Amino acid sequence: MTQVTRPDRNEVAEYYLKYLDLVPDADICTTLEAQLTDTLALLESVPSERVDYRYAPDKWSTREVLSHVNDNERVFAFRAFWFARGFESPLPSFDQEIAAGQAAAASRPWNSHVEEFRSIRSSTLHFFRGLPPDAWLRRGIASGNPFTVRALAYLTAGHVTHHTRILRERYLPGPT
Repeated sequence: MTQVTRPDRNEVAEYYLKYLDLVPDADICTTLEAQLTDTLALLESVPSERVDYRYAPDKWSTREVLSHVNDNERVFAFRAFWFARGFESPLPSFDQEIAAGQAAAASRPWNSHVEEFRSIRSSTLHFFRGLPPDAWLRRGIASGNPFTVRALAYLTAGHVTHHTRILRERYLPGPT
């Protein structure tokens, strides 16, 4: 696999810089793989009494946060696929609130969401590892914003880091 350099800040819209900034300067596929292991350890440590916990009435439950993470991983990976394969049509916005409202996350067991994360991340890793070198710099538009494929790989990692930090800080008791 080609060594992928960190994306420039102009490869994503300003909104996404907060996720980009959470990713270390390292091989992105190595980062995504390590994050899979770390995130699974965190998710598997969630006590059953915290799965439906909300730290405030208007916030998602722990289960809904993971459902959101899974949905977004799919969206970032699909955008990367679309641009990497040379499609030029802009992609529509993704409204996380609509997705969360339709997901019925509470109707599924926690371990189903955890296994879904494992499967999606494994698929994402296989996709990124199989890209030819020139695909990483391909560009496209999604939600009216420019992205490169490599930026989407970094955003995938940054988004999970953002939410695992929130889970640790606001949802889970004690050391995790």
